[in-house]
Order: sequence, then C-alpha cells, then structure tokens
Amino acid sequence: MEFEKEILELDKKILELKKFSQDKKIDLTGEIERLEINREKCLEEIYNKLSDWDRVHVARHPERPYTLDYIENMTENFIEVHGDRLCKDDPAIVAGFCKIDGRKFLVVGHQKGRTTEEKLYRNFGMASPEGYRKALRLFKMAERFNVPIVTFIDTPGAYPGIEAEEHGQGEAIARNLMEMAGIKVPMISIVIGEGGSGGALALGVTDKVYMLENAVYSVISPEGCAAILFKDASKAPEAAENLKISAKQLLELNVIDGIIPEPLGGAHRDHICAANNLKNVILSSISTLEKIDVDTLLKNRYNKFREMGRFVE
Repeated sequence: MEFEKEILELDKKILELKKFSQDKKIDLTGEIERLEINREKCLEEIYNKLSDWDRVHVARHPERPYTLDYIENMTENFIEVHGDRLCKDDPAIVAGFCKIDGRKFLVVGHQKGRTTEEKLYRNFGMASPEGYRKALRLFKMAERFNVPIVTFIDTPGAYPGIEAEEHGQGEAIARNLMEMAGIKVPMISIVIGEGGSGGALALGVTDKVYMLENAVYSVISPEGCAAILFKDASKAPEAAENLKISAKQLLELNVIDGIIPEPLGGAHRDHICAANNLKNVILSSISTLEKIDVDTLLKNRYNKFREMGRFVE
C-alpha cells in the first residue's frame, strides 16, 4: 500500500541487519532494536491518521485474515457443512459448527481466496443464492439445537452474474433478511474486511453488529459510487469519504454496536492477535445476549434495524 512505503523500507532494513548479524556473527542487537522502535512509532503514526480510502485498501489487503483463518486460530473441532439442499454448494460461503473455549457455536462467513486458483474457486468472496440458502439452512439448524450464531462478513457484494440472477439472488438475500430477524438464538455479526451491499447484509441481521477497526461497510463500493455519481471511477477516494464507510463513522451513526481493535498496522500483520480480539468480543457478547429471554431478544433485534436511518432536519 502506498502509505506503507516507509514501513516496508524499515522492514527490509531490519531483515537485512538480522541476516547480516547471523551470517557474520556480529552483535547488532542495539541497532536492530532501534529500527524496530522506529518502525512501531511509524506504524502508530500512519495508522492513527488513515483516511477512509486508506482503510478500504487495508480491508482489501491480500494477507488480511479471512473467515477460515479466524476459524483456524480461535475455534476447536470445526465441522464444515456443505450445500443448500436445493441445488449445490457455494464455496464463497463457509459454514460449520465448532467450539470456542469449549462453547458450541455455528460460524458462517464469506471466504475470499489468496492464490488465483482460490480466488476463482471462492468467486472472490461473492456469494451466489446457493451460498445464502446454505447459510439460512444452518441458521435454522442452529436454532433447532439452541446453538448461538456468529457470522463473518467480508465480501465486495453478492455475485451479480446472470446465473445468480436466474437462480433468485434477490429472493435469497431478501429471505435471509426476513428469516434472520426471527431466528430464536443469540446472533452476532462481525465485518472483518469488506462489507458490501446486500451481499453483506444477508449475513448481518443480528442482535449485535461489530466491525474490525480497519474494516469498511457500505451500500456500494467507493469505485462504484464514483462511477455512478461522478461518472469517474478515479474519484473513489472522494466517494469513500462521503459514504461514511469506516467503523468509527458507522458507530457514531448507530449502524454498528462496537469496534474491535486490530493489531498495530492492521490485522494482516498478526492473525493470532486479531483472532484473540474477535474471540473475546464473541464470548462476552454472546454471554450477555444469552441472559435475555427469546421474546425480548427478537423484539430488540427488530427494533435495532427499524430505528436505523433516523435524521434531524
């Protein structure tokens, strides 16, 4: 990323000094520590003043942890479930039952890919109707067995291809919105990267909605917004500022319920730390929600989304 050039230079120097020290058997501990301190200060300075457009780049970072990374780093005994029982399986949605610190959960989330093959297999995290129907099937199963639900949101949007439209993309998203409002177990969702449009919201009608510090959540991508409003996709940075897509802005607008801090320099720099931060929020949030009776839980969930969008003239 452009704004990380100075950090990358320091990383390179630190690696070179460590290698030189090891190869030549010379103690350069003091010099390495000085560079590492400078690197930490530089990271803090840069990440404390990121623009919304910068955060879009961080949210899309190819090394940022995805749903399967969080599952690997914070769950035990994960059993993935496939298929929507109607048509096929959609690899863009990962779903399964697991344990987090010994407690049972259903985890459902968008999954992007890192290599070219993975990206194509996962369709870049853009789910088809089958993915959303798979998610709903498992929401109902979790409800039947009284298992709390966690969803991870990370998608540019639902897949807009002809086949997806032919299979009922709009209906699948709309049905998830309606059905999730009435699922009788505690549900939380976390935007871990990109939260794009209805494709994100189809996993986001939950009791609590959280965002990672550098995630983004919006009705449309900055590039798409710029192309429509300004007829110029190069104005995406301006669109990003106007869309109010950052966690801090969305918390102020009461669209989300909390911000989960990331390791210094972004979640891509420390997957395990990021996973621990998520796990702590999941466990504390679910513990609180489980104390609420079902009727009140559903009423609160309904009111939460009905009250969004208030404004004062």
